[in-house]
Amino acid sequence: MSQDPFSTLNLHPDIIRNIATLGYRFMTPIQAQSLPFIIDGKDVIGQGKTGSGKTAAFGLGVLNSLNVKLFRVQSLILCPTRELADQVAKEVRKLGRTIHNIKVLTLCGGVPLGPQVGSLEHGAHIIVGTPGRIEDHLRKGTLNLEHVKTLVLDEADRMLDMGFQSALDAIVEQVPKQRQTLLFSATFPDQIQKIAQRIMTQPIMAKVEETHDSSSIKQYFYTVENTAHRFTALQLLLLNHSPTSTVVFCNTKRETQEVADQLIDSGFSALALHGDLEQKDRDKTLVRFANRSVSVLVATDVAARGLDIDSLDAVINYHIARDPEIHIHRIGRTGRAGSKGIACSLFAEKEHYKVSQLEKYINLTIEPEPLPSTTLLGQYTYKPPMETLQIDGGKKQKLRAGDILGALTGHKGIAGTQVGKIDLFENRAYVAVNRGVVDSALAKLTEGRLKGRSFKVRLL
Repeated sequence: MSQDPFSTLNLHPDIIRNIATLGYRFMTPIQAQSLPFIIDGKDVIGQGKTGSGKTAAFGLGVLNSLNVKLFRVQSLILCPTRELADQVAKEVRKLGRTIHNIKVLTLCGGVPLGPQVGSLEHGAHIIVGTPGRIEDHLRKGTLNLEHVKTLVLDEADRMLDMGFQSALDAIVEQVPKQRQTLLFSATFPDQIQKIAQRIMTQPIMAKVEETHDSSSIKQYFYTVENTAHRFTALQLLLLNHSPTSTVVFCNTKRETQEVADQLIDSGFSALALHGDLEQKDRDKTLVRFANRSVSVLVATDVAARGLDIDSLDAVINYHIARDPEIHIHRIGRTGRAGSKGIACSLFAEKEHYKVSQLEKYINLTIEPEPLPSTTLLGQYTYKPPMETLQIDGGKKQKLRAGDILGALTGHKGIAGTQVGKIDLFENRAYVAVNRGVVDSALAKLTEGRLKGRSFKVRLL
């Protein structure tokens, strides 16, 4: 954290007062480097890891330049995934909650186009969306960007990794040339530099070195002999540390699914997250992992970008990342917000060049550790503390989190402390409950009524 208070910025007084109530007093390094220039209307490139505060940096800039009386799309924020877009929109709404009549609209794929068209007809000030869906609306003429003053590309490197180059080009063509462009990225490969040169005007570079305090993240490295030994090593690490929430990073979609399937066959609580999943399956996977009813999430870097998990105990690199910057980004997902975390990396002899690259990048000599004893393989695998119930009703059926909580904890129900996260979607809701009371919770929701109606409920 820097020692630069937000009060020194030329922000609207209402915004300053609001962020003070949110507990934002001092800027993070990326905010201190970028916000003065963003507020001044300059083009800015921000490079920093997840959790560095970049969403608030561009979010505050977008809100400060907003003319609420002009009910037109004035800012467009592009994100690689729906999960990140939802997260960004939520943060922008929170930062702008004292601005009256502000409308932030999310436009992402995986949901029907029709309701989004209806929302656009009612107007919006800020659009947060994925490139594919934004391009769809532009092609159909349902989105007008001629009043956009600020264009934001968040996690630009992942948008390119996911093949959004042509969509980005099509969108940029529809945005006025006289605008402010803000580009944020965890890494800065050649492709990003080329995009910046093409779409930005004399951008200011704000870069925060991605270092991690060794007291909050402990790194371990292990050598493996072959594919079979690699999977055995993964099992040993999981059994040895028994983390409640672990992300295992793989380099390909195929390997992600294979490793998740192998873990499930071996008795672990695991799910895969990759680009081939349908949106509803992605939602379900992320809900179950975030609410601690699944212990292990096996994911690609692209799929895991924007993953909003408060407490991640461990990260395991099934293979060391191809790029040292991505390695730092991966391990930075654990040991956050003052908590402790571990990061374990597996590598074979032919991957030594990656280890050498990483040693130079983090200025550290990597000494492989011995793997835990194979006697652990005879133990029962550990179970997550929660289970998830799916309710076939959601926001469209006017369900609220309070309705679900009340139904569970009502007459002869379970204790409120045994209820975890409740997630509401358009036509579905998910509630986490302690593993020991799942049968009682299921019976309570199945036999009872929500909003005066009966809904189908099942255990995932």
